[in-house]
Amino acid sequence: MTSISFPRNEGKGKTSAQRKNKKTKVTPFSVQTYYRKNVEVEPPKKTGIFQANPSIKSNFNFFYDRGDFPIAVEHEAQYNKIAWKVEIEKLDFHHYLPLFVDGLCETKHPYKFLARQGVHDMLTHGGHKVLPVVPQLILPVKKALQTKLPDVICSTLRLLQILVVCNELIGEALVPYYRQLLPVFNLYKNKNKNLGDGIEYDQWKGENIGDMVNYTLELFERYGGPDAFINIKYMIPTYESCVMN
Repeated sequence: MTSISFPRNEGKGKTSAQRKNKKTKVTPFSVQTYYRKNVEVEPPKKTGIFQANPSIKSNFNFFYDRGDFPIAVEHEAQYNKIAWKVEIEKLDFHHYLPLFVDGLCETKHPYKFLARQGVHDMLTHGGHKVLPVVPQLILPVKKALQTKLPDVICSTLRLLQILVVCNELIGEALVPYYRQLLPVFNLYKNKNKNLGDGIEYDQWKGENIGDMVNYTLELFERYGGPDAFINIKYMIPTYESCVMN
C-alpha cells in the first residue's frame, strides 16, 4: 500500500531567528526609528508640489458656446487668427478682458487659442483702457498659474510680460498684488533642464519656464517703480536685481 506525502507548510516552520530578522517598516523621522530594532525606514512621500492640477477650470468655454463673445476663428494659410466683429477699442474692457484672462486655463481647442489670442489682441490695442481693469485680472492670473501646467504657465507669463509694457503705469499698479502672483514664480524660478552639453530647443520656443520667470521678474522690477525690487525680494529671496547690478 503506497503512502501519500503532503508538502510541508513552510510558513509555520520558521525558526525564532528568522522571525527576529524580519524587519518592520516604519515612517521616517518617527520615534520608532530610534527605539525599535530591526526596522526598515520607508522613503518619505513626495510632496507633489510640481504636480499639475488640471481640475481648475474656467467658464470661458461656456460663454463662447453661448455666443457672448464678438469673435470668430479666421482660418488662413499659415496660421489662424481672431476675426473681431467689433473694434477692439470700443469693447467694454471691464467685462471682456477678465473673461478672456480666465480662459487661459483652457487646454482644449479652440478655447485655448481664442482665449490666448484674445488677451494678446486686447492688451496690444487696449492702451489706457487696460489700467483700470488690472485689479480684476489678478484672480484669473493666479488661477492659471496654480494649474501648474507648463503650457498654461508659459502663456500666462507671456500675458504678464505684455501687460507690464502695454502701459507705463501698469507695472506700479501690479506691485500690491505680488503676494498673490509671486509664490508660483518662486517655485519655478530655477526650474531648468540639465542637459549637459545638449541643446535645449525650448529656449527659442519660449517654453523654458525658468527663463521666462526670470525675464518676467526683470520686467516687473524695471517697470514697477522704486518699491518693486524690495517687494520681489520679500517673496523670492534668491532674486538678484537686474537694475542695481
